[in-house]
Amino acid sequence: MTRSVLPDLDVFAAVARHRSFRAVATQRDVSVSLISQTIRRLEDQLGVALLTRTTRSVTPTAAGLALLAQLEPGLAMIQKAVEELNAHRGSPLGSLRINAPAPVAQFLLAGLAARFLAQHPGVSIEITADAAKADIVRDGFDAGVRIDKDLQQDMVAVRIGAPQRYAVVGSPAYFSRRPMPKSPRDLAGHDCIRRRFPAGGLQPWDFQRRHLAPEIAEPRLVVNDAQVAVNAAVAGAGLAYVHEKYVERELAAGQLVRVLEGWSPGIGPPYLYYPRQRFLSAALRAFVDFVRAAGADAP
Repeated sequence: MTRSVLPDLDVFAAVARHRSFRAVATQRDVSVSLISQTIRRLEDQLGVALLTRTTRSVTPTAAGLALLAQLEPGLAMIQKAVEELNAHRGSPLGSLRINAPAPVAQFLLAGLAARFLAQHPGVSIEITADAAKADIVRDGFDAGVRIDKDLQQDMVAVRIGAPQRYAVVGSPAYFSRRPMPKSPRDLAGHDCIRRRFPAGGLQPWDFQRRHLAPEIAEPRLVVNDAQVAVNAAVAGAGLAYVHEKYVERELAAGQLVRVLEGWSPGIGPPYLYYPRQRFLSAALRAFVDFVRAAGADAP
């Protein structure tokens, strides 16, 4: 059975239901002869007569009636599948899986997703907070969020927020024992709480004035979570280097003190990115449009 049989079967089912070549030809905006040729080709391929034709009528044969009875449920399912696909194309429906670094997922993406879902009840979103640089295509994500310097060249990227910054913080108790660093080079004399990425490497402590690269001593405390680093810093274990959103409350409460702010440890703005492709799902397109507007409003 060749692939061309399915369209021919659809034509046969229409003729059998309407009992007319002309009605089907008019409905599909083709010639009567084309409909007749399609039926003849199908009968030749199947080796059985499906329709009895006279100058006044078209009637299914017994074999044609039996075939029609078995075809109609399948054709109805195909039609339903196409209609559902059209619904996905025309209005936001379905699910989205998005991969993002934990700070962006927690402090930016979660809020964007909440506002988007309130406007689009037919969409669901799964957010995976991940420090690793995931391959979103291989890992089955619809989109990801990364800072501009980490974006792949073959992706479409849409800015979704303001530039992100990191903070170096320590507790008042810690600074009662150690002097506050005046430049990144002073970090060599401090206990620095380091964070280990899932791939195994330690998070670098980057600063905007890169010619002042810090020389950090071998860490005495290594963690794999930013909040653990914050808690350890509050407890006086040393200096932590974390996204500034993680320490807003502790700074306001006086539990932590920020240092080296003049060097502004920072990174670029976050971008939602997704594979370059001709057709996007309606859900992803709607979310891209939503975050593009949000990014345009970012300071």
